[in-house]
Amino acid sequence: MALEITDKNAPELIASGKPVVIDLWAPWCGPCRMIAPLIEELAAEYEGRVIIGKYNVDEEADLSTEYSVRNIPTILFFKNGKLVDKQVGASPKTTLEDRVKALL
Repeated sequence: MALEITDKNAPELIASGKPVVIDLWAPWCGPCRMIAPLIEELAAEYEGRVIIGKYNVDEEADLSTEYSVRNIPTILFFKNGKLVDKQVGASPKTTLEDRVKALL
């Protein structure tokens, strides 16, 4: 299951040294709901190797501001504590998985 990421735990997770994937989403966003099952599948498949979580932009704001997120869904990819990739909009699982694999 994808981890719930908040403004409180995001800095620690990103700084952990593990690869991190954060899906910025909102409940009212259609494309966000489309990719939600894909994020959950990837979280299960890469559990223990990659931290994969969801960040609700309606409840939190720091990451959206820090990384200039203007559209959702936006997926941020971190390696060694640094943003290395960003996916804006819905995409197929294969595209997301390729980006996750690039973190390993």
